[in-house]
Amino acid sequence: MSNLYVQALHVHPVKSVAGTAPDAVTVEPWGLSGDRRWAVVDAEGTVITQRQQARLALATARPLGSGGVALSAPGMADLLVDVPEPGPLEPVVLFGKKIETVVAARAAADWFSAYLGVPARLVHMDDPAVRRPVDPQYALPGETVSLADGYPLLITTLASLDALNSLIAQGEHADEGPLPMNRFRPNVVVAGAEAWAEDGWQRIAIGDAVFRGARECGRCIVTTTDQATAQRGKEPLKTLGRHRRIGKSLVFGRQLVPVRLGTVRVGDEVRVLQ
Repeated sequence: MSNLYVQALHVHPVKSVAGTAPDAVTVEPWGLSGDRRWAVVDAEGTVITQRQQARLALATARPLGSGGVALSAPGMADLLVDVPEPGPLEPVVLFGKKIETVVAARAAADWFSAYLGVPARLVHMDDPAVRRPVDPQYALPGETVSLADGYPLLITTLASLDALNSLIAQGEHADEGPLPMNRFRPNVVVAGAEAWAEDGWQRIAIGDAVFRGARECGRCIVTTTDQATAQRGKEPLKTLGRHRRIGKSLVFGRQLVPVRLGTVRVGDEVRVLQ
């Protein structure tokens, strides 16, 4: 295990929108700094993801030092969005549960509404320390998460992607492969591990940060969306359904929760502690 290292880091400031790949990033209790602190919601206040709007894949959100974001998308003028001033909290719905947020400036709503072709607003999680607990079935007391699907970080390995692509090549949708890692939108990508080794990682260290493995990551239709074209296919879900089914979930990657904070960097050694 001594040859494991961080091959890439990814931060997605706006949920379901393309993000950035920094060389180093600070680990906060609820995830990587700046990761998924913003989300797009519809007129009823329900979070919009690539599940409903694949075109979100073609938009990009770049984090600003102030905590704001710089938005860009095909056919749209770039837009800088500041962190909203403290104000009334707006409850939004994510996977059936309400989360309190703050609504961004009207310009952001106009921008996303024009881009998606439906009424939309941009919201910001102002205080992730208290706004949303991790699923209590897999959490320790006091653990919270940003607007990510459910856990602070997602880790994947290059070897598992290679193994998955080999299986796809043997299946009925071989023409869709090989798939790139961005289909899975991870935070941390590890090189040097054996395929599927991450399934058993209970506790790992990266740089001066330590994480516990909460559970495997169940995958959804977003993984079938080409992040460069927003077109949907059948893979990897068809192949995961045949080879990587755990209970009702089709799994790829592992969900992590920070237990010691710090900074992680591309090239850092990944140490499996348990």
